[in-house]
Amino acid sequence: MTACIIDGKAVAAGIRKDLAKKTTACSHTPVLAVVLVGENEASRIYVRNKKKAAAEVGIRCEVFEFSGSIGENALLSSIQDLNDDPHVDGIIVQLPLPPQINPQKVLSHINPGKDVDGFSPYNVGLLAEREESAVVAATPKGILKLLESTGESLEGKHVVIIGRSNIVGRPTALLLLNHDCTVTVTHSKTVNLSDTVRQADIVVAACGCPKIVKKDWIKPGAIIIDVGINRLEDGSLCGDVDFEEVKETASYITPVPGGVGPMTVAMLLENTLEAAQRHACCHDENCHCGRCGGN
Repeated sequence: MTACIIDGKAVAAGIRKDLAKKTTACSHTPVLAVVLVGENEASRIYVRNKKKAAAEVGIRCEVFEFSGSIGENALLSSIQDLNDDPHVDGIIVQLPLPPQINPQKVLSHINPGKDVDGFSPYNVGLLAEREESAVVAATPKGILKLLESTGESLEGKHVVIIGRSNIVGRPTALLLLNHDCTVTVTHSKTVNLSDTVRQADIVVAACGCPKIVKKDWIKPGAIIIDVGINRLEDGSLCGDVDFEEVKETASYITPVPGGVGPMTVAMLLENTLEAAQRHACCHDENCHCGRCGGN
């Protein structure tokens, strides 16, 4: 058996093409505000990529840059200005933040309706409560889309997630529970990790450990979603899964790069467009969305 490759680039391209059509039909040009603090070069690259992708689908991306020495209260005040700006549909804060700033406090300060990263406690709570109105974090949402692209039913599948971060592991567990999977979350303290992973119909590897998942960890025919992206000493990139080994046992597998990464950006743009559509709806006196004061 050799696994079918789940081409995240192709799936993301199809989503962006669809978003471009929907953006054209939107009553106003969606606006995404990106808050960038400090001089982290990786963050700057990520922001440039997001801005380029946004332009391709007709979303205006405005970057608000702040010195790495900015105080927490000053940053919170600037985010409040974006919350109050009627022209801004979505807000993201590029992580990591400088050590003097509490990231959770900052993320909690974003208006939940503009929280297109889906990181605010409010949206995480809605996801936990199975509310359809929850804004789902981009990477978990992208993982779901990739799984759906295989055509395989998710109902009743046993998913093992390696990693319990607030950005990937935990929200992915909630999202897949909401799609009728049986979910096990593992982490660095899990005893006999390989034995647990071997029980999975679907493996989501998101622990940041290069090639930790080997062929003998995988049940024949399992679907593998590799979220990890690690740079090796020779400069090459790899995931948390030993791709060359595991592809001989799995039924479907995502590559690194070219798997989950492109989907994360596509889902961020989708969340921004959906926020813009809600924004337009909630300023219509005939709004019936249930999220605002319209009757």
